[in-house]
This record gives sequence, C-alpha cells and structure tokens, in this order.
Amino acid sequence: MTDTRPVATPERGGTPSGGRRPGLLARLGGLFARIGLYYRQVVAELRKVIWPTRKELVNYTWVVLIFVAVMIAFVSLCDWGFSKAILKVFG
Repeated sequence: MTDTRPVATPERGGTPSGGRRPGLLARLGGLFARIGLYYRQVVAELRKVIWPTRKELVNYTWVVLIFVAVMIAFVSLCDWGFSKAILKVFG
C-alpha cells in the first residue's frame, strides 16, 4: 500500500525535516549566507558596468550643468511672468 499523505515542502509552508524548524545558529548561518550571496552578486554586476572615461565624465557633467542652468532660467522666467500677470489681474 502507498502513503497518500502530502509531503511537507518549503513551497507548501512546511519543512522537509518533519516539522522541526532550524535552530538560531542555522537561521543566522542562512542569513549570513544570503548576505554573502547578495554581496557576490552586486560585485558581479558591477564588473559588467562599462565605466565612462574621464573625458566622457567631464562631458556628461557639463551637459547636466548646462541643462540645470537652462531649466532654472526657464522656471524663473515663468515665475516672474506669472507673478506679473497675477499683479495685473488682482493688483
């Protein structure tokens, strides 16, 4: 005769060891193992990054600074225009 009881698996919320949960040291070891795995994966992904050269970095920095200056000028001009319009309507 075969046993038809469901097997406790981690997917079903059980533990394969017959219901006993691992002790504190085993859980901490698992925690440190997961942290170590995460660190190794981060380092592996950073090795895939194509880092910009110094010339590219300087160029990108200038592009960002000019864009920010243009946006500041645009927002300031809009603010000045709206304040003048509000003063004309309500003032």
